[in-house]
Formats: sequence, C-alpha cells, structure tokens
Amino acid sequence: MRDPYSVLGVTRSVSEKDLKAAYRKLAKAHHPDQNKDDPKAQAKFAEVSSAYDFLNDKDKRAAYDRGEIDADGNPRFAGFGRGGGAGAGGFRSSQGGAGFSTEDILKEFMSGFGGQPRGARGNPGAGGWDPFTGGSTGGGSFHTGRTSHLRGEDINATATITLEQAQAGGSVPLRMPTGKVLNVKLPDKVEDGQQIRLKGQGHQSGVGGAAGDAIVTVKFEKHRQLRRDGKDLRLELPITLYEAVLGGKVRVPTLTGSAELNLPASVNTAKALRLKGKGLHGAGDLYVSLKVVLPETGDPDLESLMRFWRDQKPYSVRD
Repeated sequence: MRDPYSVLGVTRSVSEKDLKAAYRKLAKAHHPDQNKDDPKAQAKFAEVSSAYDFLNDKDKRAAYDRGEIDADGNPRFAGFGRGGGAGAGGFRSSQGGAGFSTEDILKEFMSGFGGQPRGARGNPGAGGWDPFTGGSTGGGSFHTGRTSHLRGEDINATATITLEQAQAGGSVPLRMPTGKVLNVKLPDKVEDGQQIRLKGQGHQSGVGGAAGDAIVTVKFEKHRQLRRDGKDLRLELPITLYEAVLGGKVRVPTLTGSAELNLPASVNTAKALRLKGKGLHGAGDLYVSLKVVLPETGDPDLESLMRFWRDQKPYSVRD
C-alpha cells in the first residue's frame, strides 16, 4: 500500500476526528455503488478503506510514524540508515547508498566467520552455506533458504448473509479486515457456520514467502418473518377472523418469492399448514402457523354476534 497519509490526503499530525472526516469524504466519492461506470472505483475504495483502517489503529499508526513498520504492517529492519555505512558495531551496506537487503545482512554476518560464506573461497561455482538450513544454496549464490517459504498469516472474517442469499447461492461482497473488498463465492447449499478458504487472500509474508489465506465463516442473518428449524422453515401468519371462518387464498413469503396458500373454511389455527419443498435449499418444508387478529378497535356488530354465539351456540375448546 502507498503511504496511508497520502492516500487520505492528510498530514501526519491529523486528529482522529479529521482523519474520519477525510475517510468518509473519499469513501463516499469512490464507493462502487456511486461509480458503476468506473472500473477502478472498487480498487480506489479498497485503498482508501485500507489506509483508514491502518491509521485508525493507534498502535499501527504509532509504529509506522516511528518507522518500525511499513504501510503494509510489515516490520522494517531497525538500526540501519540509508547511507553507505552504519554506526559502531553495525553492518556496512554492500550497495553504497542503496540500503540493506536480507542477503546483504546475512553476507556481512557470515564474513565474521572467515570473511566469506563457506563454499565461496577458492571455488566461485560452489554453493553458499545457508545458516538456516545448514546446507548448500547451490550455484554459488547465497540466499536465506527456509525464510523464503514462510507463509503470511491467515485472516479470519465473517460473511453475514440473508436466508435468501443462502438459498440463491452465487457470490457476495465482503470487506476484509485489511480493507480489501472481495467477492466470496458461496458453496452450493451453504450452511450456517460453514467456512470458506480463500487462497492467497491473507497477510503478505514479509520474507518472500506466499501470502496467507482468508478463512471466511458464513453466518445466517436472522430473518424478519421466517424461522429456521433444521431444513424446515416456520412462519406465523396473521389472518382475519372472516378468513379463518370462511377460508380463502392468502399470499405467504418464501425464500424464492411469495407463494399462494389455500385456507380451508373454519380452519383450525392450532395446526400448522405445510407448503412442501419451500424450506431451505428445497430440502425441507415451510410450516405456516395461523394467528387470528381481531380489529384494533371494537366493533358493535361483531360483539353482538359473539354474544349470540355464546348464548345460543356455545362450544368448548378447553377440557
């Protein structure tokens, strides 16, 4: 990542309040939803978000300002300047004013044990000695061996999706802790709590190794009307008194749109009605429990009818 201060257009002395204000302004300007015709909008938005997340972390910001880490959070070598030499007891740069590389430092380290790596004296074609593996590097070159194979750390993230998204499948956008926005492809018939591994989307190695992975845990968002019961779904549907008595057709929500439900006359609301195959991923059913809802305000005619039923046509519903 570029210098996060430059990305957000702020100075190093910027306050938390002004930092947030600068981020909100740029995030709004570069949001992909507002720039659908700009193919670079998503990258710009991700860079702005990543820069803000970095500077909003007080520890990372302080370490960056002190020069201890770079803009990607990787540690820098301490104690070395950019000039051609070092302080007392330090290493000398093999590239004049070009700074130090890992290979330069290890070569200087090995020079203390005889002036040059083992295998290099008198035999330029021989392999150098690798202090990490104890073996030869081959080809007369000198490298850090095992350090180049150290992977970056994995990143853990949670993708919260709706039941409709779980049912439809496909991909969902997810903003990672690093600020990068990824399109995560959902597995077929994804389950709540299922994990998805995204290769190479974790932290960078920092020593030349492969990047870590992103471990994404899928979490189902609570639905406003539907309740999961294993593969089945359950719904409490309000109906009027006359619908309960006379029956009719009503529309009920499902994960693939609304469906029609036939109410029989004098329906018993104590028993749920079933819509077959309307559960999650089509593997379960949708059970609809009916709830009779009376008018919010009293009705004299309805009250008169109920008194007639009570006095002339009583029936028992409790033992």
